[in-house]
Amino acid sequence: MTKVLTTRFDLKGEACDIDVYIKTGGYAALEKAFREMTPEAVIEEVKKSALRGRGGAGFPTGMKWSFVPKESKRPKYVVCNADESEPGTGKDRDLMRWDPHMLIEGMLITAYALNARDSYIYIRGEYWYIKEILERAIAQAYERGYLGKNVLGSGREFNLYVHPGAGAYICGEETALLESLEGKRGHPRLKPPFPAVVGLYGGPTVVNNVETLAAVPWIISNGGDAYRALGTEKSGGTKLFTVSGHIVRPGNYEVPMGYPMSKLIYEDCGGIRNGKKLKAVIPGGSSVPIITAEEVEKCGLDYESVAAVGSMLGSGGVIVMDETVDIFETTRNLTHFYHHESCGWCTPCREGTRWLQKVFERMHRYEGRPGDVELLHELADKILGKSFCPLGDAAAMPVQSAIDKFREDFDRRIKHDLVQIKMHAAD
Repeated sequence: MTKVLTTRFDLKGEACDIDVYIKTGGYAALEKAFREMTPEAVIEEVKKSALRGRGGAGFPTGMKWSFVPKESKRPKYVVCNADESEPGTGKDRDLMRWDPHMLIEGMLITAYALNARDSYIYIRGEYWYIKEILERAIAQAYERGYLGKNVLGSGREFNLYVHPGAGAYICGEETALLESLEGKRGHPRLKPPFPAVVGLYGGPTVVNNVETLAAVPWIISNGGDAYRALGTEKSGGTKLFTVSGHIVRPGNYEVPMGYPMSKLIYEDCGGIRNGKKLKAVIPGGSSVPIITAEEVEKCGLDYESVAAVGSMLGSGGVIVMDETVDIFETTRNLTHFYHHESCGWCTPCREGTRWLQKVFERMHRYEGRPGDVELLHELADKILGKSFCPLGDAAAMPVQSAIDKFREDFDRRIKHDLVQIKMHAAD
């Protein structure tokens, strides 16, 4: 299996030093891009690679870059979304912790392709220790001439800054991230205009996930066609998956796009712990629909295959649940999270998540009323596709899918309540 993202993970942090990174092939892709390729050629190579955004949306990266106008009166920017706050996801943390220069190199190549001078890494505030790792690596890159003025004798200037967030999940949404980066409250912006045209400080801006940018050096070194060949026709390359839950070996795993989900769970991760049976999997972080054990068997780890079973690949957080899990309780927990993290900007999300939590809490106390399960489904439908940003969808989809596929875990709360009513009536 060809590794793209985790080739230096076995060095356990030694690649944080620029000399080790260079000895293992680091910054060669940047030099190739600067000396052998035009910015347009870099974008075309990324298009050929079928690299899709690894933050959750899965939008083709090269196409996203091509939306940036070639000429602009305002400066252009490259922004790395390192605000990894999706429950169940921890891949970007390890990429920055074990191989920070790979991210820096990917951002430099992106900045070259877009003719951007200044770039920013917007990092989750809780990753304070990783912020220090990144800043040391950036300082080394300045010392060696990979950042600063006249990079590699090109006459171009590139600068890179790290900006920590303050713990708001909503700032993982790209436009809310840009608002926060500008020093404003993290509310999402109305689109269009999209950031590629009007982004940071009003200038054309590309916002990409850590994993997306970290894949760029390999693509430039080996070619877009070679990267595409590692995965599927529409979902090129490899992807990092954070696997957690009731499995023997949790952790981050790099596998090719299209890799069987069942193989990842039962072979790479050692199967379900304590000899239990698999009940359900959330395949792409907490914001995507849940799938059953039967659906896992026919599901590949690429965007099209996961969509075929009614879910999304998302950010790659694979949450595994065994037969002992009450899906009502796990969904209640997620609903609490999304209600807490709603920025309150729009009514469907602000009020909808509050009402979802209210009904969930009533059922949690075994005070559920007949029709409450249908009410939850209806409330989620009032949010889905109607909120200002995708956070509303992230709150609604898990609820609807959990009810549709594990209805018995919800009905149990109502049946118990009816039994109690009858017992009290008999007394």
